[in-house]
Amino acid sequence: MGGGLYLSFSGDIAFWHNLGVQGEVAWRASQGTYLGYQPYRPVFYDFGAIYTKRYGRIAPELTAGLGASSTRFYTNYYNCNFISGCTNYNSSTHFMLAFGGGVKLYPFHNFFVRPEVRYYWIHNNFEFASDNALRIGAAIGYSFGGK
Repeated sequence: MGGGLYLSFSGDIAFWHNLGVQGEVAWRASQGTYLGYQPYRPVFYDFGAIYTKRYGRIAPELTAGLGASSTRFYTNYYNCNFISGCTNYNSSTHFMLAFGGGVKLYPFHNFFVRPEVRYYWIHNNFEFASDNALRIGAAIGYSFGGK
């Protein structure tokens, strides 16, 4: 699944003290090459718990959740059906556990920059050499509410 730029979209809400729920989807921005010839793109999506607490301009967070890894293997032909239309890929989807952490840094009001790490354990990820994937990155965002 290695390397490359991943784009992601996430959201979280704390509803009891500093504990809440979160969800995230992350996909590789460009296609990789599987076994040296077939284009592919992994997509990770998860939903779970988040623990976070804001200390002035800093808010560390820990996440854990369940989700799936869906790897799209692109082909030279289209598969068409009545419900989903036409696609030029086949997907291989696997159950996944997701763990992560980050630190929200607030340079201006509720706008933040968040360095983050996400670890994915992908059940029966037989297409690749390992059931493990690691994503290291940074996010920018805005916190509604809060102090």
